[in-house]
Amino acid sequence: MTTSTPTARGSRSPVQLAALLVGAVFLLVGILGFIPGITTDYDTMEFASHDSRAELFGIFQVSILHNLVHLLFGIAGLALSRTVSGARTFLLAGGAVYLVLWLYGLIVGHDSAANFVPLNTADDWLHFVLGIGMIALGALLTRRSAPASRRM
Repeated sequence: MTTSTPTARGSRSPVQLAALLVGAVFLLVGILGFIPGITTDYDTMEFASHDSRAELFGIFQVSILHNLVHLLFGIAGLALSRTVSGARTFLLAGGAVYLVLWLYGLIVGHDSAANFVPLNTADDWLHFVLGIGMIALGALLTRRSAPASRRM
């Protein structure tokens, strides 16, 4: 199996399918963040500030910047899912980014000017789950099995 070339049409590897799905979900979340009703308090949405009180599904604090990041992350996932190595990189590196965001959210106060994305407690713990999940997908779906003679 090659790791740098696209696979034949219709024969995506499991890691490519995972990256495609994760990318599609991020793209959808980015779009939903701009839809009033799905995003509560839509009229309070700021470009980038902890003062943005808009919340996706009434739970996850969002801003225009936050939604744009989701859209870009989704596009990256879709593009990188074209190759095994790209899909793996997207899942592993993206997972690492989300773990850093989780730590950032825990360290920076939610009412701090440094919380410019913005993030709330629900975002923080979602970032943790996303980070662990993406890294697990990237690692587990690309691990190579030992040759038959070594399995015994």
